Amino acid sequence: MVLSALDPLVVVAIVTNGLLAGLFFAFTCAVTVGFRDVDDRTYIQAFRAINTAILNRRFLLAFFAAPLTAVVSAVLLPWRGNPTPLLWLGLGAICSALTFLITAAVNVPLNRALDRATVSSEAHVRDARQQFEPRWNRWHHTRTLTSTAALVSFALAVVLERG
Repeated sequence: MVLSALDPLVVVAIVTNGLLAGLFFAFTCAVTVGFRDVDDRTYIQAFRAINTAILNRRFLLAFFAAPLTAVVSAVLLPWRGNPTPLLWLGLGAICSALTFLITAAVNVPLNRALDRATVSSEAHVRDARQQFEPRWNRWHHTRTLTSTAALVSFALAVVLERG
C-alpha cells in the first residue's frame, strides 16, 4: 500500500488524543482519588494551582490539535475503498470533539468558577468545594472515557487499514 500524504495527520491525531487520554486517565486514577483525603482549603488551593499550571503551550497545543486533526482525518483521509477504518475514524473524531466540548463547556467554566469563589471562611471553602467537586469529577470521568475511546478508535482504524 502506498502511504497517503494525509497519513501523518492520523499519527498526530493518535498522539494528541493519546496524550489527552493519558493526562485525563492519570488525573482520574491519582489526582481525584488523592484529593478525597485532603481538607477543603487544601483542595481549593491545589485545584486552583493546577488550573493555572495547565494553561501552557504544551497542553493547549495538544488540546486544540486533538479534535482538529481527528475531524480533519475523518473527513479527508481516503481509506481506498475499505469502509471499516473510515467508520472508526468517524467514531474517533466524534469522541475527540466530545472531549473538547465537555472540557470547554463544563470543566473550564467550573474551573473558572472555582478560581473566583469566595474562600474567606471555612463555610465558603466547604461550599466552594461542594459546588465544584462532584460535577467536575463526573464530567472529567466522562471526558476520560471519550478521549480514551477516540484513541482506541484511531488505533483500530490504522490497524484495520494496515490489515
